[in-house]
Amino acid sequence: METLVSAKKNLNKKGFLDIETPNIDYVKEILKLKKEKNAVLLAHYYQIDEIQEIADFVGDSLALAQQAAKTDADIIVFAGVHFMAETAKILNPTKKVLLPDLLAGCSLADSCPPEQFSEFKKKHPDHLVVTYINCSAEIKALSDYVCTSSNARKIIDSIPQDQPIIFAPDRNLGDYLNKETGREMLLWDGACMVHEAFSMEKLIDLYKEHPDAELIAHPESEAHMLKVAKYIGSTSGLLNHVKNSDKKKFIVATEAGILFQMLQENPDKIIIPAPAKEDNTCACSECAYMKMNTLKKLYLCLKHELPNIEVEAELCKKAIIPINRMLELSK
Repeated sequence: METLVSAKKNLNKKGFLDIETPNIDYVKEILKLKKEKNAVLLAHYYQIDEIQEIADFVGDSLALAQQAAKTDADIIVFAGVHFMAETAKILNPTKKVLLPDLLAGCSLADSCPPEQFSEFKKKHPDHLVVTYINCSAEIKALSDYVCTSSNARKIIDSIPQDQPIIFAPDRNLGDYLNKETGREMLLWDGACMVHEAFSMEKLIDLYKEHPDAELIAHPESEAHMLKVAKYIGSTSGLLNHVKNSDKKKFIVATEAGILFQMLQENPDKIIIPAPAKEDNTCACSECAYMKMNTLKKLYLCLKHELPNIEVEAELCKKAIIPINRMLELSK
């Protein structure tokens, strides 16, 4: 049997296990290993279909954080991106948290470097800091509150109107929230490349083909996209809207991974991904980071319990405070 030490030697430069495996049934082996190791598999809606199908829980950032906070599993396998696994580790410092691919990052999190944000915060000492969960542990540690798109309005409304706020890192979500709340939050200039990838020109052409379709959008999308959307909501909000709507056709402006769950829940409805500016395999907007996790990587990470996510103890103590505030307000 391969030891942990020898398994570590197989971590390649990309940060995940790269071992030749025979022709095996990955799904069967993953389910077997999960049971043997008392592991829970949490997956985001943007993961590939095959991973969503075998996950113990599939959800948006808020639901995944809530699941991570209450799990009694010994090992948490996070099929998502780095900041999500990092958040799970902050909530479970004594548990082992695994991420199938360490390179599964986030363009939005990368747009807010801790050193630069720290200097920005120092220039506005009278401001509270509310950060979108799509950020690093270091940014969370500099925050007063963490939020997700599901609960951002609720978090902001809990803060007195006369209290100045810095909102980071997503300028699009922050701008949308300013309009919704009547605030004038100071916005960090960050963005998600997936939600800024939609093409208005192609969308107009798509509308001509489907004039009976309703456009629904995630609030991380750009203002011109939100202006024409009939419904704006978080990942879970979009799913619930389609499920509860009498409409039969939707154009969905968020990461295309959500379509799997939407179609599962609404087999009688037509779901169309909003078109991306750049031509790609699906003509939609996909997060390359989310799609880095595969069944093979998931199997190898469970087998060898690598790569595991570590967060320094003092950083955990600071970052857990705004996360717990969010979870408490989200009950």
